[in-house]
Amino acid sequence: MRKLQSQGVHHITIVGADRQTSIDFWEGVLGMPFVFEQPNLDNPSESHLYFDPGDGRLITVFTNEDREPDPARTPTDPGCVHHLAFALSQATFHQAVERLGERDIHHSGVKDRGFMDSIYFKDPLGLLIELASYRFEPPAGFTHADVLMEAHRIRTERGEYNIDRVHLADAIEALVARSRASLSEDRSARDPYRHGLPST
Repeated sequence: MRKLQSQGVHHITIVGADRQTSIDFWEGVLGMPFVFEQPNLDNPSESHLYFDPGDGRLITVFTNEDREPDPARTPTDPGCVHHLAFALSQATFHQAVERLGERDIHHSGVKDRGFMDSIYFKDPLGLLIELASYRFEPPAGFTHADVLMEAHRIRTERGEYNIDRVHLADAIEALVARSRASLSEDRSARDPYRHGLPST
């Protein structure tokens, strides 16, 4: 028995309402370019809209002009999608409260997730959307997942509740130490100011 190894999310498809509501939300609020449209090849009564969420992959939406948006929260039963999260830069994230407020969109306010900041709100069809912004950048050659896996190891060894900034910082230091050579035999932390600080 062998695995079917995935190499990333290819696309996520959502059942939408009318065409314009989808364009206004995915492109007009979240800034995702509307890259192409064609019929739903399994249901010719629907159109199939494709949006680029920022990494070249796709968010797609089935639309039908006979459907109207229903803002009631989508189901959260087992097997249902709880929410979709999209990455924002820290610069954009710090504008999110103001820009959601310009549209009178009710939101959660900023949530501290330890390794990232988050804001939650519903799309026009009741799907919960998360705007997420990492609090760290991985060292060259590593991914965010690499840092989080190392931070998890550090956190659990220390018996601490959740990943926080200190675990991220220590994880980044550990990954760099393991992956970068140095001429120094001893790479431990040192204090070059032990003989006194320079005068200002």
